[in-house]
Amino acid sequence: MTLSPLDDYPIHQAPQVMRHVATSDRNFYDRYYFNCHNGAQELAGRERARDANEQRSGRDHKHADGRLMLIVGVGQYPNLGVTDAFACIRTPDLHRVVRASRELGADRMDTGIGPFRVEVIEGLKRLRVILEPSEHGLSFDLTWEGTIPATLEPRHFIRWQERVVFDSVRLAQTGRWSGNIRIGTEDIQVTPDRWQGTRDRSWGIRPVGEPEPPGIQVKNPGTFYWLYAPMQFDDHAILCIVQEDEQGRRVLEEATRVWADGREEYLGRPEYHPVYAPGTRDVVEATITFGKLEVTCTPLLPVHLMVGTGYGLEPDWKHGMYQGVGPVVQGVTYRLPDDAARMWGMVDAVGRFEYDGRVGHGLFEYWALGPHPSFDGATGP
Repeated sequence: MTLSPLDDYPIHQAPQVMRHVATSDRNFYDRYYFNCHNGAQELAGRERARDANEQRSGRDHKHADGRLMLIVGVGQYPNLGVTDAFACIRTPDLHRVVRASRELGADRMDTGIGPFRVEVIEGLKRLRVILEPSEHGLSFDLTWEGTIPATLEPRHFIRWQERVVFDSVRLAQTGRWSGNIRIGTEDIQVTPDRWQGTRDRSWGIRPVGEPEPPGIQVKNPGTFYWLYAPMQFDDHAILCIVQEDEQGRRVLEEATRVWADGREEYLGRPEYHPVYAPGTRDVVEATITFGKLEVTCTPLLPVHLMVGTGYGLEPDWKHGMYQGVGPVVQGVTYRLPDDAARMWGMVDAVGRFEYDGRVGHGLFEYWALGPHPSFDGATGP
């Protein structure tokens, strides 16, 4: 048992040092997720004319209108002794990932992993996210400020074949960004009038680290039918989750409207109606209804979250997988459309959302894997 600076705070939840969590489950994790995009920059009239003038004067606006999305994750896996991070930048022709891993050590307050770090400036309100320059062609220094209070989502609990495989809680928040992003030799200024996003903090149990012998878990159907859509409007946000099993039964759901002053309004059971591109499970548009309230959703820029980031596709780099004492830092770059065949799995898209004359933007995250009543299997794996 090793002490850390956290042990000097009156926050213990178990008769352990803060380095140790209350469960010995190898799959315990504690992580940050952020996304940053300019999807709200759907300019019209005077603003477009202004941008045209600025472009003629040398200012770069080629990433306007939702054509850039940055996703960042930082995680700790106390029972695996690992901490890691990734950043994924997506433009129309680029999917670039920088990732890093090291041994966790005793000090869980140290979020630095090679060139990555997260700084909490004001808890639940303002954070700073940094990726220092390296040979991998992506860096940033960004400050997040929430536009609604951080909101606790429902507990996520799934037991498969007697084993608890998901048992976690998560807070969600919409917000705006300021700072800068550098892609190769291109510098992009990030200002809160144009750049927004969503973030979450989740912790608990879910599959991480090196693969385990499956045992009886081979009987599971392998379905992951999922929608996660935090949407940001001018003075409020809507937080929506839908997860169903292979029979269409609800595993998890949420539908809450959160106002900037902290008021929360339950919207009722969300109903999700996606439209897929022919022969695929790629969503081209969707409708989400909450009673009489109907939101239309349009994905603007798909980001294949699982490619290169550690969410499970690469056998040699998964969240929580031991890479050595570290820090180990790697870069992965794909070009589109040449590498389009590699883009598979969970999609985190910049989304455009409309209801009752309001237009908002946010995250449209979805995956339709395995059997489900909404399709017969002819539209993809």
